[in-house]
Amino acid sequence: MFTGIIEAVGSVTSVDNQQGDIRLRIHTAALDLSDVRLGDSIATNGVCLTVVELPGDGFVADVSRESLAHTQIGSWSKGTRVNLEKAMLPTTRMGGHIVTGHVDGLGTIKQRQADARSVRFVIAPPASLQKYIAAKGSITVDGVSLTANALTSEGFELNIVPHTAAETTLHSAQVGQKVHLEVDIIARYLEQLLHGGQSHADHSGKTQATASSIDQAFLAKNGFWK
Repeated sequence: MFTGIIEAVGSVTSVDNQQGDIRLRIHTAALDLSDVRLGDSIATNGVCLTVVELPGDGFVADVSRESLAHTQIGSWSKGTRVNLEKAMLPTTRMGGHIVTGHVDGLGTIKQRQADARSVRFVIAPPASLQKYIAAKGSITVDGVSLTANALTSEGFELNIVPHTAAETTLHSAQVGQKVHLEVDIIARYLEQLLHGGQSHADHSGKTQATASSIDQAFLAKNGFWK
């Protein structure tokens, strides 16, 4: 688990093909690795990667075909800059929100403009994720915990304050760029709750949620909805 508060910006030093998947080497720059052990997790641009080697100036991680299919890692090359965060501890301040490091989809930056000292972005998510994004709700973009200021016809709007821009890769993000998105996990569990945690396969073979007796009235009666 992570909080979405970036601890350092590192860079890719090598990308090695390994019989269909990839082995990455990441230079971690200012990230303190003194308490990191083999098998620990480090969020890298929002992707939870497992440390398999600790060469001294960074870490090495294997990236499966599943991860390659749902992230931008396959397009990374030597020099690609990445946001880094170590897994949270029980004593960690929850400065952001609960982040799992499992990318839900790729968004596209549609707008970027100055807003006083901040930068305002509009990002278009995949249609399947739009329902999980709420105005003033949490969203993770390339591993950064952010607040969706508003929903727009193109997607959702973000305001990046100077500190966040300076301490992450978002300062260089441009229109047309793809970014990793992870929606608030609470929205995911709420959907499962509303559907009773059940699913079925439709005629196309795709898994669909099955409706249950839990609705807004039920949630309101039991103190979950106002």
